[in-house]
Formats: sequence, C-alpha cells, structure tokens
Amino acid sequence: MSSTTSQFKPLTEGRVLLQNISWKTYERLLNEMGDHRNTRLNYDRGLLEIMTPLFEHENPKRILEKFVDALADVLNIEILSAGSTTLNRPDLARGSEPDSGFYIQNEQQVKGKRTINLKTDPPPDLVIEVDVTSSSIDREGIYAAMGVPEIWRCDRGLLKFLQLRSGNYIETEHSLAFPLLPVTEVAKFLEQSQTVGETTLLKAFRAWVREQIQAENK
Repeated sequence: MSSTTSQFKPLTEGRVLLQNISWKTYERLLNEMGDHRNTRLNYDRGLLEIMTPLFEHENPKRILEKFVDALADVLNIEILSAGSTTLNRPDLARGSEPDSGFYIQNEQQVKGKRTINLKTDPPPDLVIEVDVTSSSIDREGIYAAMGVPEIWRCDRGLLKFLQLRSGNYIETEHSLAFPLLPVTEVAKFLEQSQTVGETTLLKAFRAWVREQIQAENK
C-alpha cells in the first residue's frame, strides 16, 4: 500500500450498465426519473451506468462531506455545496452525477444560480466519489473532459487525492482545494469512523485542522 492510501472494509452496491444508449435517451431518463431519487446516472458516449448507493457507500461519502464542511468553517472559506447535481456536456456526450461536488475557488462564479451550464459555468472545484465495487464506466475520464480540478476518490476502501494535470488525473499527497490537508491524515480519520462516533470524530478533525493552522502561523 502506498503512503497516500488507507483502507477500510468495503461491501457491495448495485450497478447496471447499459450499452448503445443515445444522448436523447439519457436525457429523457433524467427528466422522467426526476431529482428526488436514490439512483445516480453516469453517461459516457453511449454507455449508461445506473448505480443505487447503499449504506456502506453513503456513510464514507457523508463523512468526507463533513470533513469539507469542517475545513471550510475552520479556515473561514466560503464554499457552495453542489451535492449530486447532474453535470452534463452534450458536446462531449458525457454526463455524471457525482457522489458530492463543491465549488470552492469558483464559489463566487456560481453563487445564486439556479442551474449550472457547463458550457459557460465552471465545473465543481472538488468532486467526491466513493466506490465499494468496480465501476463499469470511466468516471475519471468524464471529469477530466469536463475539467474538474480535483477528485477525492475512495475506491473499495482506498482513499486517494487526484489532481487534473495536462488532461489526466495524478495521485497527490495534498489536496488542491485545501493545501494544508494531506491524504494520509484524512485516511486516518476516515478509518476512525469505523469505531468512533461522528460527533467525536469531527471534533477531533477540527482540532487537528486548528493545530495545522497554528503550526503554519508560527
């Protein structure tokens, strides 16, 4: 295991992969299924993946979201939570619904908007993706084509920070959105969520962030 990864026990989740699906069919499914659903759709040039997240998927996702919220609060950074907002680029024939997305550096550019148009608006600065089984579709390729700068990916228990460079994602030690944050520490806190209550965990995480700020200011 590399120094930038940590592991906890994954279980299962449901996925269905459909081939030779047109963009119009994909859009029609999005419209017919609506926003209030527990399934997520990812589309890549004819391939459509429908995923139903289960508890073992949702729990680490929510923990990582809370880490982002805590970081923004302690660092006094304004962010905009995009959640699983559908990200579509018809010109690329690609679309995705991330586990969670955040506008951080570009928060001002999208604040107050009712919809996001990726032809004119920037993509989220940070996307969180959690997999507990192998995905059948190249979501990193989708996000790279859209220009998403950073992904926090928890892939079957392995946490990685990925940054977009020259059109491809590379694994990095520190977050792009939060440079003081090493992936090794986030992985440790994520592992602790298996045995420690969330309130206690978040208090410890906030305390750790404050310690890093104090150390930088000395």
